[in-house]
Amino acid sequence: MSPSRTSAARPGRPLADGVPPSAERVGQHGTVGRHTTQRRAAPGRAAVGPRHAGAPRGPAGPLGALRQVPTATVLVTLVAVLCVFGVVMVGSASEVVSLDTYGSSYAILLRECLWLVVGVVAFVLVSRADYTRWRRWSGLVMVATIVLLLAVLVPGVGTNSGGSTRWLGFGPFLLQPSELMKLALALAGADLVARRERAGRPHRTIVGPLVLLTLFAAVLVLVQPDMGTAMVLGCIALALLFASGVPMRPIAKLVGGLGGLAVVAGLADPYRRARLLSFLNPGAHASGSGYQVVQSLIGLGSGHIFGVGLGNGREKWGYLPNAHTDFIFSVVGEELGLVGAACVLLLLFAFVWFGLRAAARAPDRFGGLLAVGLVAWIAAETLINVGAVVGLLPVTGIPLPFISYGGSSLVLTMVAAGILVSIARRERPHASVAGVTGRAGTRR
Repeated sequence: MSPSRTSAARPGRPLADGVPPSAERVGQHGTVGRHTTQRRAAPGRAAVGPRHAGAPRGPAGPLGALRQVPTATVLVTLVAVLCVFGVVMVGSASEVVSLDTYGSSYAILLRECLWLVVGVVAFVLVSRADYTRWRRWSGLVMVATIVLLLAVLVPGVGTNSGGSTRWLGFGPFLLQPSELMKLALALAGADLVARRERAGRPHRTIVGPLVLLTLFAAVLVLVQPDMGTAMVLGCIALALLFASGVPMRPIAKLVGGLGGLAVVAGLADPYRRARLLSFLNPGAHASGSGYQVVQSLIGLGSGHIFGVGLGNGREKWGYLPNAHTDFIFSVVGEELGLVGAACVLLLLFAFVWFGLRAAARAPDRFGGLLAVGLVAWIAAETLINVGAVVGLLPVTGIPLPFISYGGSSLVLTMVAAGILVSIARRERPHASVAGVTGRAGTRR
C-alpha cells in the first residue's frame, strides 16, 4: 500500500468540511476535490461546487424583482392609480353635462369624490378583515340580494332611468341590486364549490346548483332589463366552474344553448333588437340606435396617438351620450390618445393578472375560488365595456371598472378589490396559477 493511500486513512488527519476521506478524489494533475466535476476556480473568481449548485437563483431583471413584491402591495397600488385616474377623467368628461344639469361644472365630480371616499373606507375595512368571514355570510348576502332584485320590480319601489328599472333609493343615494348580485354570486359560488369538493361530491352536484342559481339571478336582472350584468354573472359562474376542474365539454354545450336563447330573447324585444342591429352595422343606424357607437368611434379616432389634451375633447359637448359613465373610455381615447387608452387597459390587465396570482397563492380553496370569481367580474366588465365602446360588442350599459362614474358600482368594485387584497395578504409564496384549478391540488 502506497504512503499516499495510507495517509488518507490515518485517524489523526482532520476532515475538510466534515467530508469523509473516501469522498475525496485525486485529480490527474494532483488537485484534490470532493467530486470529479468540481474544478479549481481561477484566481479572483468564486468556486462553483455542489454547495452553490442547489442554491436558489435570485430574480433576474425587473420582472424577476416584481415576482418578489407582495401581491397585496401591487394590488393596492393599482387600485390607487386607477381610482385617481378615474376621478380625473370623470371630472373632465362630466363638466358639460354637469353644468347643464346641475348648474355647476363640478357637481358630478363632487358626487364621484363622495362615492370614492365611501369606496375607499370600504376597501380599507374589507382588506384588513379576514376574508373567511365572508363565507359565513355568503348565503345571507345571496338571499338579501334576491329580495332586493325582486323589490326593484315592484311598481313604485324601483327607480326608472333610461328605460330600465335597476335602482332602489332616492335622490343621489341609489343602490343597484344587480351590482350586489355580482358579489353575492362570487361568494355563494366559491363556498358551494369548496364545500362540495371537500365532501368528495361528484361534479354534477357542483354544476347543477351553480348553473341554476346563476340562471335565476340572470333572469331577475334581464327583466329590469340589464343584459350586460347578466353576461357578467355568466362569466363569474363559468370562471368558478373552470377553476373547480369540472369537464368543460358539457359546460360548452350549455353555454352554446344559453347563447342561442339570449339571441332569440334579444331579437324578440324591440329595444334589444335595435341594439343588436346597430351593433352589426352602426353606420346604417347613425341617426338612431347606432348614434352612440358612431360618436364613440369618432372620439377615439380624433385622439390619434397622444390625444387632443386633457379637458379639450369635443364629444362630451353633447355629442356623445353617457360620456362620463359607460362611454368614458372614448373620452380617454380622445383626450389622451392611443397612449392613454393603452395605459388604462394595461392597468386593468395588471389588476386581473395579479388578482389571478392572489388566487393561485391563496391559503385555502375557498380563497382561491373567491379570487377567481372576483377577477372574472372585473375582467368581464372591462371586456364588455371596451368592446361596446369600440363597436365590437353590443351596448349593454356596463361601466368601466374604477374609471366610470358610478355610486354603488364603484363602491362594490372597491369592496371586491378589498377582498382580493385580503386574500393576497395571506398568500403562499411561489405558487403557480394552475393552483386555482381543481386539477392542480387538493387545497380546501
